[in-house]
Amino acid sequence: MAASRPEWIAILLLGLSVPAAAQQGGVVTGRVLRLAGSDSVAVAAAPVVLHRITSAVQGPIDSLKSDARGAFRFRLPSDTSAVFLVSARFAGIEYFGPPLKFNSPVPDTGLDIVVSDTSSAAPVAIGSRHAVISRLGQDGTRGVLEIVGLKNDGDRTRVSGDTTKAVWGIPLPAGVATVRPGQGDFSPQALVTRHDSILLFAPVAPGEKQVVYSYSIPSSVRRLPIRFDEPVPEVNLLLEDEDATVGGGALARADTQVIEGRTFRRWSGSVPAAATLTIVFPGAGSPEWLLPALVGFTTISLLIAAWRLLRRPAQVSRPALVDLIGAIAALDARYAGREGDVSPEEWHRYQSERARLKEQAELARGTGGS
Repeated sequence: MAASRPEWIAILLLGLSVPAAAQQGGVVTGRVLRLAGSDSVAVAAAPVVLHRITSAVQGPIDSLKSDARGAFRFRLPSDTSAVFLVSARFAGIEYFGPPLKFNSPVPDTGLDIVVSDTSSAAPVAIGSRHAVISRLGQDGTRGVLEIVGLKNDGDRTRVSGDTTKAVWGIPLPAGVATVRPGQGDFSPQALVTRHDSILLFAPVAPGEKQVVYSYSIPSSVRRLPIRFDEPVPEVNLLLEDEDATVGGGALARADTQVIEGRTFRRWSGSVPAAATLTIVFPGAGSPEWLLPALVGFTTISLLIAAWRLLRRPAQVSRPALVDLIGAIAALDARYAGREGDVSPEEWHRYQSERARLKEQAELARGTGGS
């Protein structure tokens, strides 16, 4: 599913008041536009859905089809606890628009949902790659959290020509264990570990998207080679081991970063195609018992903190809950109201996954999203 990370849901999580027009009810209008080269054209008869998102309930509340000009119009119910978003389905893919913002009683009339045709040959490149590597934890392993920035600079959404083939993939370093997909711009269910690679089975829409995953490194691994099959212009490695070194590519020692009270040494630069970065760790020695282990990276708070530190000013949010609610909304956009269109097994999987995500969201909400 093509959808940007729904950081706008932080409005709910931070307990901020909903703007006045949303409290009073209002109208949202916009258009569904299809990319066509450097221009865009209106999409008529596109299914458009209005979603309501609260901390307790998420799901579609209204739907229609865009008119001949690609236009749509929804009236919002009065709900002081809700955030609303609009999605449009095109060529079998759900595209979400930006968050609705209401600064006055005037209807929001600038909401464009951009969709695109699909292609199994649309090029997808790696624009950036970032890794956060901890020192040895109590379990005798180092945790690694990676975020890969994908770039689709064309006007078509990259899809697979065969459902058994991945849309994109990246090799994993040798010797790693416990690979876990994370919540980036794609659901964890779309990421599959196979042999020595992690594979993406989801459409990649035009623009920039992020793939998130984590793994652990046993203490016996003293040298970690990271292979690059294509050139990557922006690479950042954040190493908690003070004496760890990095060789290969064109990375240079940069500034020291403090993330959630922990100090990391940053190596930054670019890496050419067919190159290998090699991280050399200091002797295993005794684990740092006084430092908390990263506990398998079941949450992505450290990664989000590092990503914001590297890419933009820090923000106050609760990212785990944000991503969980976004995943629920994406599931609902795909399945809600379509029980008769899918097999009983697929409908059961949808309901089970939604229940699991909702339970995790409730837990995250009760613990501050950490």
